[in-house]
Amino acid sequence: MAKKETPAENAQLKDIISHAKEYGFVYPSSEIYDGLQAVYDYGAYGVELKNNLKRLWWETMTRTRENIVGIDSAIFMHPTTWKASGHVDSFNDPMIDNKDSKKRYRADVLVEEHAAVFEREGNQEKADELTGKLAKLLDAEDLEGVKQLIIDEGITCPISGTSNWTDVRQFNLMFSTQVGSVAEDASTIYLRPETAQGIFVNFLNVQKTARMKVPFGIAQIGKAFRNEIVARQFIFRMREFEQMEMQFFVRPGTELEWYESWAEARMKWHLALGTPKEKLRKHDHEKLAHYANAAMDIEYDFPFGFKEVEGIHSRTDFDLKSHQEYSKKKQQYFDPEVNQNYIPYVIETSIGADRLFLLSLCNAYTEETENEKKRVYLKFHPAVAPVKAAVLPLTKKDGLPEKAREIVEELKYDFNIVYEEAASIGKRYTRQDLIGTPFCIAVDHQTLEDNTVTIRHRDTTEQERVSISELHGRIAEATSFRRIFEKL
Repeated sequence: MAKKETPAENAQLKDIISHAKEYGFVYPSSEIYDGLQAVYDYGAYGVELKNNLKRLWWETMTRTRENIVGIDSAIFMHPTTWKASGHVDSFNDPMIDNKDSKKRYRADVLVEEHAAVFEREGNQEKADELTGKLAKLLDAEDLEGVKQLIIDEGITCPISGTSNWTDVRQFNLMFSTQVGSVAEDASTIYLRPETAQGIFVNFLNVQKTARMKVPFGIAQIGKAFRNEIVARQFIFRMREFEQMEMQFFVRPGTELEWYESWAEARMKWHLALGTPKEKLRKHDHEKLAHYANAAMDIEYDFPFGFKEVEGIHSRTDFDLKSHQEYSKKKQQYFDPEVNQNYIPYVIETSIGADRLFLLSLCNAYTEETENEKKRVYLKFHPAVAPVKAAVLPLTKKDGLPEKAREIVEELKYDFNIVYEEAASIGKRYTRQDLIGTPFCIAVDHQTLEDNTVTIRHRDTTEQERVSISELHGRIAEATSFRRIFEKL
């Protein structure tokens, strides 16, 4: 059978999904109309968290390295772009349907999840044998063989429990639409399935205008669209998603050295963000994409198992060479150090902003029990927490709200600050824990006497008395991206 999530995994994921909706992180899209499968909206705290994660990635790429610059390319591109990139002919997933449940699956995922069962049981040899067979069949485009492998392994539909399968067939993942004012004259174009091609077609523009020398990189954050066969596991696999990609152009012959360097750098980035080492692993690809000579994933242990968050690929010179062929425009770089024209090779780092969001949410979700009392809080790194501090007057009278508002006015231009005066101070602390706010600033009657406040720390619940004049510096120190950059 295909791998099923354990009750504990199901419960944990359900708790996280429920928490995400109840506390304003993620909502089902157009929920009042019963939603749209695999499409989600980010709420007030979700958009802050996602923006912080994107900004951290962007600044890591473009500020900590002098040889990487950014770009923002269009979602619509000339349709020949996708012919040159191979997406028109090769951007397919093997699809299979169960005739009894009428459910559709990716055939390769069914086999991979079946292999994962053997891996968890300690039978690594069988798991490797199974994934090896799958890779060979897919390389040979032997779809009949893939179906036979599913049957031979006794893989059944998780819904119906039967192995009454259709044939395996390829399914192109690109969304198409028409451009033109008159239907008869409209041209078919595609919503981009990745952001990388917008970088490649602008390679020479950026190189010349930003005066870059190889090796150098171009970074981009943007929306991409894929008509996934099976979109599931909350925001892990969606049809509309956001990518953070960087293409690093290098001299041919040096690509594998740079590939290893970037694989190490990206793993260090995840660790610096506070992801536990045991929750991360590298997974080398057995089946390489048509453009790659090396590829690996950084995987995170989600409640539903280890899954890809980021990919590092050595794309060779495939993309620029292909665009040169289709466009008839040279995509070469003159390297003065070797006095030679060449098409650069490319190392790609590609991370899903939504998957990084889910990783951060899963990693932060913390349940603790003390004195038989359960406490739930989100343990975000302060640098990416949606709200940096909450200012809470102890009461609604005696001038405390006015004093608290003065503190908000002092801090709000540099930090995302919230002000709350409703309910007891304990309930307000709890609410801030649930959205991951690292600091709560309590304003009480002593504040009016000596301009000091109480700071409560989210992770330890410890409290300390500090001067109002210290607040800005304390919050800035704790929430600065520098705290992460120093670990890289």
